[in-house]
Order: sequence, then C-alpha cells, then structure tokens
Amino acid sequence: MLLLSGPNMGGNELKYVSECIETGWVSSVGAYVDKFEKLSAEFTGTKYAVATSSGTTALHTCLVMLGVNANDYVIAPNITFIATCNSIKYTGAGLILMDADEQNWQMDLNLLEEFLENETEQKKGACHLKKDGKRIPVIMPVHVLGNMCDMDRLMALAQKHNLVVLEDSTEALGSYYKGKHAGSFGIMGTFSYNGNKIITTGGGGMIITNDEPLAKKAKHLTTQAKSDPFEYIHDEIGYNYRLVNVAAAMGVAQMEQLPGFLKRKKEIIEFYKNELNGIGDITWQEVSNDVNPNWWLPTLKTSKQREVLKLLNDAKMQSRPFWVPMNQLRMFKDELYYHKTNRSDFIYNHCLSIPCSTNISQAQLKAVADKIKEAY
Repeated sequence: MLLLSGPNMGGNELKYVSECIETGWVSSVGAYVDKFEKLSAEFTGTKYAVATSSGTTALHTCLVMLGVNANDYVIAPNITFIATCNSIKYTGAGLILMDADEQNWQMDLNLLEEFLENETEQKKGACHLKKDGKRIPVIMPVHVLGNMCDMDRLMALAQKHNLVVLEDSTEALGSYYKGKHAGSFGIMGTFSYNGNKIITTGGGGMIITNDEPLAKKAKHLTTQAKSDPFEYIHDEIGYNYRLVNVAAAMGVAQMEQLPGFLKRKKEIIEFYKNELNGIGDITWQEVSNDVNPNWWLPTLKTSKQREVLKLLNDAKMQSRPFWVPMNQLRMFKDELYYHKTNRSDFIYNHCLSIPCSTNISQAQLKAVADKIKEAY
C-alpha cells in the first residue's frame, strides 16, 4: 500500500531514541522534551512551547485555561477533524459550527461576520448569543489542510466582538500568513504530531504562546498539577497530558528535517497540479497570495470523487475523502450550525486527498496521477 501521508524516519530518530533507552530517560522528564519545546518555539517565532500527548489534549488544555465551561459556546468550523469539536465538548460547552468558504475550505469569514453582527450581543464586555444569552468566549479557527484564511480579518472580527482566538493549527506546522507562523496569531496555538502529520512523534502535540503565565499554567496542568517537587501535593485538577522523552526525541529528529519536508511537500503539489491540469473538472484548494501553506495533504475537488477514490484505493494507493462535516455526526446534530447553502456538504462530497508522503518517489507520484486520469 502506498500510504496517504506516511512518516519519514530518515534522520536521527533511532540515535536519539536509543539514547533515551540507554540512559533510562524514557518517561515524562528528560532533555529531549525541553529541546523539542525550545525548537518548536523558535521555529514558530513564539516565546513558549509546551509539549502534550496529542493535538487533542493540547486543545483541551487551552480551553480549560481559558475558562470555557458548560454555560458557554465556542465557535468552530463545520469542516474539520473531529478532535476540534471533541476538545470543546470535553469542557461541556456547546458548539457554534460555521460553514466553510467554497474556495479555500476554511471557516467562511463573510458568514462569521454576518453571524456576529446579527446573532450576538455584547454584555459587560463579553460576547453572548442573543437566542439564549449564553456567553461565547472563544473562537477556534482551524487551518484546514495547512491552508489559512484572512487572519487580519479574523483577528479584527474577534477583537470587535470580544472573542479570544485559540488556533487549531494542528495541521499547519510550517504554514504562514504574511510571514507569520500559524498558531502565533491567537492567544495560543496547537500542533499535532500524529503519524500522518508533516512531522511525527508517533502521537503527540504542542501548545505555543507568547504568554508566560499561560505557558507555565499549561505545563502545570498537563503534568497532573503537581505543586511540590518532593511531596505528592496537587493544587487543582490536572491531566496526564504530558509528552514522554522518548517521543520528544523523535520530535527533535523530525524538526531537524522539517525544512526538507516542507520543500518536498511543495514539490509534490506542484507535480500533481501540473500533471492534472485540464483533466476533467479537477480543481484545488484556493490559496491567497498572503498564505504560504505547508501543503500537508494535497486535496483535489471533482464531481468524480467516488470513482477516483475507488480507482486509487483498488490500486493500493491510499486516498481518503474529506472529513464528514461535524453537523452530520450524530453527537453534534443538535448543535448550532450557521450556514446559507451548506457548502460543507458539497466539499465533503467532492474532495479527496491523495498520496503525498515526503519520501514518495517521482515514479510513484506519476503512477498516482496516471491512475487519476483513468477516471476521465
């Protein structure tokens, strides 16, 4: 099977992991955790980074620190991986799902502005839903597939309506808007290092921020809120959300290779675009001139989505449809979904992601493109 987006372990992973095993520093304390956090902060241009066990736990930790609770709503895109909404529901909060932009597949900012202007009101410096009076403290934009929306406009809307921006940038390591890294616009941002991400620690995540108290709080909460270095004294409800040293060792090795991975991702998307130019009704995710995406998963749009998926997967070229829109999942069917034409459903039924591992060969890329052409 040619994987959709498999890990590339061509660097110092074995060397660093072996060092952890040989020295016994394999658990939650060790030099590689500190180094991974330092490299992540430096790469993203932020002051602090806190490693976590997953992108989901990173998001949940951030929401807890922001005080989101069962009496609140959080605004999130309807097109996203389920971890976005799961992390919100862990707090007990309700979802306000925003439909997708037809071209870039990010949260529709025109729709967002309309919603905020018409459906919300300000009370004591906080945003509330008119319908039931509940608070809306946080908006969680997701940089879907490593692309980004107009972040200047989103941040301006958030400021006008007193919304805290928490970036789900779990897919956007190496993506930039006007030269500024994804995850560094809001009060906090998060990354995921799942096996299919642009770099991987097998599983893992990261919180980035420029706020020192939040960074310290995140480290405290993710390590069971232990307040005494010797006694088992814990001063609040904490979480076992830490990243272990042996996984961080992999992360350090992967960060060393990240510039090369990003270069390869751009080569892959350019190859596919050139090869499939003018083939049937194939189009791609729109990217503005202000955005430099990481092209995590090259994803095309076509009316022949199911035919192409079948051809590729029958040929053992692993390809996937887009995520099922959040409002169509039974857990979230009663959550508020704001839309006009339900573009999320159209995107779901017309888009598919194709093989793009950073160690994929040119011959394999050509084979994928040729197989896609067979559908037309």
